[in-house]
Amino acid sequence: MNNISIRTKIKILGTLLLISVFSVISVTIYLNQNNIKDATIVNIAGKQRMLTQMITKNIFFLYQEKSDNFTQIDHAIESFKYGLDTLKKGNKLLNIAPAPSDIISTQIATVEILWKQFEKNTQIFKLALLSNDIQQLNYLLNYFAQNNDILLKEVDQIVTLYTLYIEDKTAFIKNFQYLAFAFLFIFSLYAIIQLRQIENHAKEFMDKYKDLAMCDLDEFKPLETSSQEKEFAEITNNMNCFINKVNSVVNYSQSALEQSEIASKKLEDLTEEFGDIIGELENKSEVMKHLDMSEDIAIESSENLLKTTKKLNALKTQLDQLLATCGQSTK
Repeated sequence: MNNISIRTKIKILGTLLLISVFSVISVTIYLNQNNIKDATIVNIAGKQRMLTQMITKNIFFLYQEKSDNFTQIDHAIESFKYGLDTLKKGNKLLNIAPAPSDIISTQIATVEILWKQFEKNTQIFKLALLSNDIQQLNYLLNYFAQNNDILLKEVDQIVTLYTLYIEDKTAFIKNFQYLAFAFLFIFSLYAIIQLRQIENHAKEFMDKYKDLAMCDLDEFKPLETSSQEKEFAEITNNMNCFINKVNSVVNYSQSALEQSEIASKKLEDLTEEFGDIIGELENKSEVMKHLDMSEDIAIESSENLLKTTKKLNALKTQLDQLLATCGQSTK
């Protein structure tokens, strides 16, 4: 994230962190809800085994008691058909999806074939019991004794397939959660490192700014920073531009001050030299006239130089006061 502004960097990190957390929570809730539905499906499949046993037991019980009360058998048959249809096609009311895999669909189809014959013979048994058809009853009892276990095993296979399917999905959920939390941990650590770098760069800049405000004019050097954030780079460039301007003014005023002092000294030397020459001249009247004019010019130039020197000294004083004010504002 080099050369990216701090504001943009924080927005990106915050947005990605929120999206990651929201995604992990949403997917986890969705998968857990599916687990609840899967538990309901396993209960339905397990109930199918119980219903086949219930139907067979009631058939033998009714045969022994010579009873025509088919209420339990009819209820068990309807429950089995409802459960088998739910496993095959799903159930919107229970929010259950159809068979989730081809192997489960194939196993349900196998049970459905066996069930159709099983149910058909159950209806025939009821008629034979009512008509007391002993031969038909013996055939049907033999059929139920042999095929009950076959149907039970095939129904049990559905339960096994659903259990394996749920175990695989549970393992996927756990792996997803581990990976998601690992990603969040790494991403959070990265975000903390980035924020720590921003904090260090800010502290580095403030320390350099304080040093700048407390340094002397001859130590007034441009700022240097290792930060690559856009804001710090812009602030550093603006401060260095100001520092360069101040240095330029200081250097110019210092040079002008030195030049004025040199010029003033040379004028004094020149005045003394002219005074010595005048003392040696015999005819002073005409020379004195021109020398007076030259002396007036020299005096005026000297005064102008002194005024310039005072103004430059005043400028230097103002610059010193400016630096002192900056130093107090940073404390």
